[in-house]
Amino acid sequence: MAHILLVEDDESLRRFLAQALVRAGHDVVDFGDGEDAHQCLKDMSFDLLLTDIVMPGMDGIELAKRAADMNSAMKIMFITGFAAVALHPASNAPKQAKVLSKPFHLREIVAEVERMMAA
Repeated sequence: MAHILLVEDDESLRRFLAQALVRAGHDVVDFGDGEDAHQCLKDMSFDLLLTDIVMPGMDGIELAKRAADMNSAMKIMFITGFAAVALHPASNAPKQAKVLSKPFHLREIVAEVERMMAA
């Protein structure tokens, strides 16, 4: 079981992802924006940050950079329709981050989380 911080501004997608991950046995805390998620990171420790990239306010890349600075052991996965943004060197996204492109099936994301946590 992993302790996962899920950050996605699309409420229905966030709800579906959280439910799928909880059904797979994970503990999930979710937020709709990067600022609230960043505040949570100051108080709680997570095994995995699962975040969208394009969000109002603090985007997922900035959140991931701050999260990696706070906890270098935390794994990071971007879920995005803009994979090229995360993969572009100028984005300064954490190098160890995994990128899963939207659209994806819930089984895909659960399987990818399992692979990341097993590594």
